[in-house]
Amino acid sequence: MLEHGGRLLRAARRYGIPASDWLDLSTGINPETWPVPDIPARAWHRLPEDDDGLAEIAADYYAAPRVLPVAGSQAAIQALPELRSRSRVGVLAPGYAEHAHAWRRAGHAVETLSADELLAQRARFDVVVLIHPNNPGGDRFEREALLALHEELQARGGWLLIDEAFMDATPERSLCGETGREGLIVLRSAGKFFGLAGARAGFVCAAPDLLAALRDRLGPWTLTGPARHVLRHALADRDWQRRMRAQLLAQGERLAALLSVHGLAPTGGSAFFQWRRDPRAAQWHEALARRAILTRLFDEPASLRFGLPGDEDEWRRLDLALAGIALNESSETQR
Repeated sequence: MLEHGGRLLRAARRYGIPASDWLDLSTGINPETWPVPDIPARAWHRLPEDDDGLAEIAADYYAAPRVLPVAGSQAAIQALPELRSRSRVGVLAPGYAEHAHAWRRAGHAVETLSADELLAQRARFDVVVLIHPNNPGGDRFEREALLALHEELQARGGWLLIDEAFMDATPERSLCGETGREGLIVLRSAGKFFGLAGARAGFVCAAPDLLAALRDRLGPWTLTGPARHVLRHALADRDWQRRMRAQLLAQGERLAALLSVHGLAPTGGSAFFQWRRDPRAAQWHEALARRAILTRLFDEPASLRFGLPGDEDEWRRLDLALAGIALNESSETQR
């Protein structure tokens, strides 16, 4: 399997620090979880039913014509390449590596390119895969440019696949509302914004025929009854959503400023995380880990992704750790 954030137990074993003592900034998940209510016994006892209103509530939340609930957007990432014959696929890089991995595993010809290269060379591809905003780079794309790209691809039977896992803080930039168009597919995740990663829940927004094919491929009961119960309430809680969007946007800016103060001006990011591309990334990752702070380390390019701390104690803890590392680095340089 590919490397991902969130491997807290592995870090605890490696550094000999109990998991409960760690500040985990490795995932980009909202540190404030939507307040999950009591789950009725019926949700555990009965098989999930897909006509329980979840799809309609999700379509309203995402402003999409139709949606398909899936077991996390990862389920769709793995299944969608199996719905096409062998294609030439361009995937945004650096980005969520599971996209390129899934298309290659299904036998497609895959190239990973930067945003500028991918858009410039789009005529060579049958499928273009974007992450918007990109994880980890934070790349953003203009709406009209994306629609023009889709039109070019669709004219030759191609797809534009957009992973909007980190879009919830800026829904005005989403293309979910345009997914009635053939060949335009948008993936959404409930785990990041709502802090419900453990529910393994996501949604696919696309035209009816493609959703039907994907549903057949995934089979029945893609989401558990308890997850469906929680999501129906979370997606309908507009007051919490409004408050959280403002909070996340402010926290993203706060994290960018904090990193900059300590000599780690972010290369990119979003409301959920900040990304720093730096040849010292491995050293900073190690120094933070020895202080029981887990970040996401990338080898290519050498870089670190920082998720958001939660309460003020966590913000102070990160601040002090960064200050200590920067001071040690300065002392070493002066020797």
